[in-house]
Amino acid sequence: MATELIHLSGIIKRPLVDAKTRDKLGRVQDLVARMDGSPHPPIVGLVVKIGGRELFVPARKISAIEPGRVTFDGSKVDLRRFERRPGELLLAKDLMARHLINVMGGRLIRANEIELTRTENGWEVVGVDPTARGTLRRLLPGRLGQHSGAGAIIDWGSIEPFVSHVPSARLRIPYRKLARLHPARIADLVEAASHEEGEEIIEAVGQDPALEADVFEELDPEHQVEFVQERSDEEAAQLLGSMAPDDAADMISEIDQERRAPILELLPEPQRRKVRSLLHYHPETAGGLMSPDFLELPGNTTVEEALEAIRVSTVPREALSFVFVSDLDDGHVIGSVSAVQLIQSPRHKTLYEVATSELGHVHPDWDLGATVRKMSDFNLTVAPVLDPEHQSILGVITVDDVLELLLPSGWRRDFGMTAAEE
Repeated sequence: MATELIHLSGIIKRPLVDAKTRDKLGRVQDLVARMDGSPHPPIVGLVVKIGGRELFVPARKISAIEPGRVTFDGSKVDLRRFERRPGELLLAKDLMARHLINVMGGRLIRANEIELTRTENGWEVVGVDPTARGTLRRLLPGRLGQHSGAGAIIDWGSIEPFVSHVPSARLRIPYRKLARLHPARIADLVEAASHEEGEEIIEAVGQDPALEADVFEELDPEHQVEFVQERSDEEAAQLLGSMAPDDAADMISEIDQERRAPILELLPEPQRRKVRSLLHYHPETAGGLMSPDFLELPGNTTVEEALEAIRVSTVPREALSFVFVSDLDDGHVIGSVSAVQLIQSPRHKTLYEVATSELGHVHPDWDLGATVRKMSDFNLTVAPVLDPEHQSILGVITVDDVLELLLPSGWRRDFGMTAAEE
């Protein structure tokens, strides 16, 4: 971060003066930055009001930018009106006091001040001040505000602006930056943002259907519906087809009733079958909580074969911490073995030899309290849901699904997880 910072608020609405005569030529309205993917976007020019017209002054004709004034060093000013070019943003109009994404922190911030500096290549945007000091400089007139000092500056290399409100800029949030964040972090950003900002984030992650599905799984039901209601039935089905079946079932139960059947019919057959079966259960019972995806192997499977089955499995990772074992003769479930046990066991042994026969389990009609007690008593991170005859596994419940229900509604907001940093 450069040490000699120029506050944007000290430039906007300040005079443009002639380098030779020191006469006032006009007033600075804005600074134009080119968003070219560089860590510090270059300033390509200024928007200046001269004689009632907004004109563009190239940065090469500016000899000094300093608090209180900008110095013009040229023979004449181009009198053509300013027109924004693709990839350009107006720092004051488009960014000042608006939300930005702090990608490194996975939080929204407000650009209370934008910081510039001069390098050997010209002026550049180097950071954002989201603190109250930045607000103070914007609101207090003249040098009084400029003397308020600098707050906690965030380097622009960690920042991504929203530009959905600036269609002419033809810029979008790059997927590669958001892809570095955990889906839960991205969901936090969506929930903290306005609808338009949230749509922009969803559009960016939509370049990767798997990531988009992961983000939707992390959104609260209100935001899931908000961002799926404008999609066609085909688009909604495509999204639900990429989600975990239990999350897809929860989400489709929140969609308007008249749309549920048409969307269900558009799901791929295996997903449709799983979702339909889950919709039969009350959402706050073990049946409503369970996922139908788990790994079950016959008892004569060797430890080495079981480890390979885990390696190639498409079952969600949180459900793969346990492998369930079935009897070779009748197919009934007879026990389980943890992934840690498998790693520590001799490779030639069979699951019959290493599995635990006492199977801590729940039943689909159990309520949340009974389910939690059983998982706590048996120290279960994955609880199998058995049929009434104790013969087959209908699905599994992972501890994260239980925690999500136990936490109070809106807990992310209550604990500041989604609040923008002001």
